[in-house]
Amino acid sequence: MKKYVRVPTNLLSGLNCQNSLMLDGCSVIDSCVHSMKGIGSMFLEEHLLLFVLEGKITLYYGKQTYTVQKNEMILLKKATSIRYEKEGEPTNDNIYESLMFCLKDDLIKEFLTTTNVKVQRMDEEVKTSVYPMNECLVAFAKSLYPYFTDPSTINPGLLKLKIMELLYDVSECSKNMFRQILQLRNPARTDIQHVVEQYYTTPVTLPELAFLSGRSLSSFKRDFQQIYNISPAQWIRVRRLEKAKEMLQETVLPVNEICYSVGFENVSHFSRIFKNHYGYPPTQYRQ
Repeated sequence: MKKYVRVPTNLLSGLNCQNSLMLDGCSVIDSCVHSMKGIGSMFLEEHLLLFVLEGKITLYYGKQTYTVQKNEMILLKKATSIRYEKEGEPTNDNIYESLMFCLKDDLIKEFLTTTNVKVQRMDEEVKTSVYPMNECLVAFAKSLYPYFTDPSTINPGLLKLKIMELLYDVSECSKNMFRQILQLRNPARTDIQHVVEQYYTTPVTLPELAFLSGRSLSSFKRDFQQIYNISPAQWIRVRRLEKAKEMLQETVLPVNEICYSVGFENVSHFSRIFKNHYGYPPTQYRQ
């Protein structure tokens, strides 16, 4: 397994840098590649609204699999890890093209509190789904391309208006997707044990785990301590090391792949704390 690409951070700079537009509250990333098939893993630091404009992408999200094709969209909540397979359109030079809108909580809150968009709330949680883009959203996507030519010249106020336009258009196109956006503001409280068991092998932070459990950070730490009688940080570190030991014993995967597979992001750091815990570095433990 390769190291997770953090979205949007790793796509805004460094080796994975993509064309992007940035403002306070949102990043828009344009991905256009020639590829028969590309695979990878990403960790969402912010909520992700994904438009596929050419080709298709298959997303492995928890236990679910979603295929998003041309002129379709999907909304994924932050603090989750995604495996993906991109496929270019074979009749159009194997081009895969998408727009990724990375939405911060504050921007969503501002939109919901300053607009009068009304939608009937649902008693049950609206599940993640793939939705078709209507003509307005397809036209909106095309209207953004001139801004990528020279982002430094764009007035931030204009770009913010464009993002507000996007959220308006989404609310008109799909009421269920808009209900998903409403859920992001007040996530449902879920079982802590289920959340930490599901996510401890991803590079998730404590504030992100608290969000996933529907709690404030202080409530999450308090409830966790009552259940496990240990701090969340200590529990996660031990569980990751136990999982790494198991993989060293039962697989032939390289140490760096095991490191990334259990949620660590730095091989040197992983090796050091593994040795501190078990008495041997991972390379010697396997011998």
